[in-house]
Amino acid sequence: MQLESMYQDVILDHYKNPHGRGLREPFEAEVHHVNPTCGDEVTLRVHLEGDTIADVSYEGMGCSISQASVSAMYDLVIGRTVPQALETGEHFRTLMQAKGDLSVAAKLEDELEDAVAFAGVSKYPARIKCALMSWMALKDASARAMSVAHPTTPTEAKS
Repeated sequence: MQLESMYQDVILDHYKNPHGRGLREPFEAEVHHVNPTCGDEVTLRVHLEGDTIADVSYEGMGCSISQASVSAMYDLVIGRTVPQALETGEHFRTLMQAKGDLSVAAKLEDELEDAVAFAGVSKYPARIKCALMSWMALKDASARAMSVAHPTTPTEAKS
């Protein structure tokens, strides 16, 4: 029970003191995602330097889980390459599929840092979408940003 309380404190801290909040320029891609089941929203921008995520900026509204998740995600992806950030997103997805199994959280703690606090959310299927919304937005925005940063030329498309 003490661990769950600590996790709740981490989530509330990210909700009350969001990291990276506020839409900034420059950016290569902007996406807007909505969780239709509860109304949570996030507008997320990605700025790349080469294949590295130089900035993620966002504005959003919704429950503490959705808004804290984007803050925790921000800390995890800045300075990582897009593939590394997407791999971290897959680790977060694994956490969300753990159905509250804290042994999964323990295995992912080093990779997910504060985001491991969302382990308890995985016990509540309706809240999983709240936690995953920002990660889906990052995946979408990263793909768009990569297509802007590395457009396929007609000769590349044929090979």
